[in-house]
Amino acid sequence: MDYQDSQIAAIYEIANPLAEDGEFYLSLAGARSCSVLDLGCGTGTLCCALAERGHQATGVDPAAAMLAVARSKPYAEHVEWLESSAQTYRSQRRFDLVIMTGHAFQVLLRDNEMLAALETMQRHLKDGGRVAFETRNPHVDWVGAWSGQCRVLGDGRITEMIKITDREGEFISFQTSYETPGGTLTTNSTLRFPSREHVMDLIIRSRLVVRDVFGDWSAGSFEPEGSPEMIFIAEKAK
Repeated sequence: MDYQDSQIAAIYEIANPLAEDGEFYLSLAGARSCSVLDLGCGTGTLCCALAERGHQATGVDPAAAMLAVARSKPYAEHVEWLESSAQTYRSQRRFDLVIMTGHAFQVLLRDNEMLAALETMQRHLKDGGRVAFETRNPHVDWVGAWSGQCRVLGDGRITEMIKITDREGEFISFQTSYETPGGTLTTNSTLRFPSREHVMDLIIRSRLVVRDVFGDWSAGSFEPEGSPEMIFIAEKAK
């Protein structure tokens, strides 16, 4: 999806308000002030919510258009914003919590990209800190769930429609169309749906240790055939 387009970035902001996934990550940060690195922060909704609660948030995203929206929000001045991919981000700072949300992990289509992102997480994690990210359970019929999906966004002036264009192995490609008062915007996306076992192998290779795998945003146990999410919580290997 072309998140470098300012119109798409503005629609993404409308389509993705703070929801149960954001509340889950806020709960991981906890009540006491801590440092949080958000890789693939998008339009910064979660980072600004963290800053509002007194946390020290750093938001990293490869799309300048997304960061432009993020910088315009309340509490944005309390967040450090950086334009970079998760794979290449480097800092001398170390964080209590490193997160990748919004299923951004699935945009990484090759093992080397996933491993590079996980190594970034490990490199920037304090001893005793935690990594958290999610990817959708591949055992769920996402093609069936998404085919022909249509929803009205915001104040009702934008309609989002999804069309599946390809399915091959772990990869699903789809076209998203946005009907707006000014015309139709169309984007094309491909996501990867790796298995739980494969993700865990990559986590181990990045010198992290899995502590929990949840199946939903209520921190329910992961059920291989039914849970919609695979939410990984990890920490540095000893």
